[in-house]
Amino acid sequence: MLVRNIEQLLERIDTACLAAGRPAGSVKLLAVSKTFGADAVIAAMASGQRAFGENYIAEGVEKILALRQYLAHKPQTEPLEWHCIGPVQSNKTRLVAEHFDWMESLDRLKIAQRLNEQRPADLAPLQVCLQVNIDGGANKSGVLPADALTLALEIAKLPRLRLRGLMAIPEPAADFAAACAVHGAVKVLFDSINASGQLAQTMDTLSLGMSGDMEAAIHSGSTTVRVGTAIFGSRQTPLA
Repeated sequence: MLVRNIEQLLERIDTACLAAGRPAGSVKLLAVSKTFGADAVIAAMASGQRAFGENYIAEGVEKILALRQYLAHKPQTEPLEWHCIGPVQSNKTRLVAEHFDWMESLDRLKIAQRLNEQRPADLAPLQVCLQVNIDGGANKSGVLPADALTLALEIAKLPRLRLRGLMAIPEPAADFAAACAVHGAVKVLFDSINASGQLAQTMDTLSLGMSGDMEAAIHSGSTTVRVGTAIFGSRQTPLA
């Protein structure tokens, strides 16, 4: 069932890419496995899926360790890529720095500095995206668009982090045009930061869109869509 769900999603992504005049295969699927156990991740892997997103840090680390042990017995299997996509408090930064490959929900310099200090020297730099509060939602995490370039420049100075792009979780839009407008605003911000010429490395990642607004996000330039329920089913009680 999970394999078929992922196959259908990949078909949907490719259809949206072609409709937007973009090459098929140009958008990555991030399978959001929060609240589901290691067995669900293993089942999803049967489709070739390798990138997984976790909102809950302790739960994510538990799965990362379990899958690491599982894959140790399958040396020819391509390694998994783990993305932290939820809020991170100061007391959880070490877990993210030591176990995750990506941190997509970075919105404060203090957290970035702690991640940089705690990233083990034997690991590649932690790949990060700035989470942007693009529509000003009062309860949304994220740096305000006006402050994004300043924060990006500070993060780019940290040697154990690599700034890859922007992420946003806007409020649900009324229709396709409205969804394109809000996602398009993130793309404009992304392009303006790159065009500033102030970053040593050009950002290449726009993490936008979930199951309900995937087509609008892809139309607006998303390079990664984050999908959970359409793959794994209704959410379970968090493991931690």
